[in-house]
Amino acid sequence: MTFDLITPVTVGDLTFDVRMLGPEDGDPVILLHGFPENSLSWSSVAARLADTGLRVIAPDQRGYSPGARPTDVDAYATTVLAGDIIDLADALGIDTFHLVGHDWGAAVSWVVAAAHPRRLRTLTAVSVPHLAAYGAALSRDADQQARGAYIGLLRQAGKAEDLLLEDGAKRLRAMYGGIVTAAQADSYIGPLSEPDALTAALNWYRAMRSDLGALSAVSVPTTYVWSDQDVAIARAGAEQCGRFVEADYRFVELAGISHWIPEEAPDSLAEAILVRIGT
Repeated sequence: MTFDLITPVTVGDLTFDVRMLGPEDGDPVILLHGFPENSLSWSSVAARLADTGLRVIAPDQRGYSPGARPTDVDAYATTVLAGDIIDLADALGIDTFHLVGHDWGAAVSWVVAAAHPRRLRTLTAVSVPHLAAYGAALSRDADQQARGAYIGLLRQAGKAEDLLLEDGAKRLRAMYGGIVTAAQADSYIGPLSEPDALTAALNWYRAMRSDLGALSAVSVPTTYVWSDQDVAIARAGAEQCGRFVEADYRFVELAGISHWIPEEAPDSLAEAILVRIGT
């Protein structure tokens, strides 16, 4: 089985596209992608994890899977997105699992860990710190406020879609900062260019509520991976992340690496994940 192969997994009235790799009897690791990406962002990391005998499961999340694309903005609240991950695990017959999330996938992972700690063996959050740490930085740190200014645009229905998709999705491609290859960018932007797909992905931002920062501390063994060249996440929130983990915690800082850690630094990220899983 290759990571390119998609397995449809039905949860209620939604069907998620899921990529899997590694032995079927391996310990399960669920990988959650960010924006503007999809499960293919994990290709290099997934191969490294599967080579160690882990069972890798990477869904195209709500809005990114054509069969799981409701139109209501409230259908993309973080609690709903987190519920999808538990429901997917249930549908696959998985009781407990390791969870890894990057960018928005990290945000969802923090909510899963807070709400369903008994389902997780370990958590590896990439780029986005615990939401209480991020929320505090966003409200008080000028650097984080400047880095997060783009969120206001993405929450503007219609205007954001038009700007991001015009001129061959020039602005979407620019978000990758030249780090993601053209072929990789095509594999993300192609699906997002389908009717209603980008709106669904942007609904994650539009469903954000001001109480995100009220998320409780997590009690799951956790590694947080942050890169010092991340244009979206400032150091202030990253360094406060550990305050909201009431379990074994490791902070891994990657020097000279951009926000796009799964694509740019798959070896370092896979190593951090494997060290956490081996705890």
